[in-house]
Amino acid sequence: MITCDDFQKVDIRVGRIIDALDFPEARKSAYRLRIDFGSEIGVKTSSDQITRHYSAEELLSRQVIAVVNFPPKKIGPFVSEVLALGLPDAEGKVVLLTLTHDVPLGGKMF
Repeated sequence: MITCDDFQKVDIRVGRIIDALDFPEARKSAYRLRIDFGSEIGVKTSSDQITRHYSAEELLSRQVIAVVNFPPKKIGPFVSEVLALGLPDAEGKVVLLTLTHDVPLGGKMF
């Protein structure tokens, strides 16, 4: 079990996808995303295996929820700085967590 203090160490914020490109170097089908988290955090990169349910075009301008305080992870030639959050569907393919309304960029989950 974790404590509330442990959970509060995870910095979960909302950002807006400003760029989504295919990532052919990835072992599994993925996109390279650039996500804007507002003035406090700025633009960060993420590699996400979400090609089953989303085209690159429909990801643009979508708000996503992401962990922003994990250490960067090198994935082939790309550095993923944040982890966009999602859940597996019945086939194990990732479905992004979404918001019902737009909120200010960089908004922190609490």
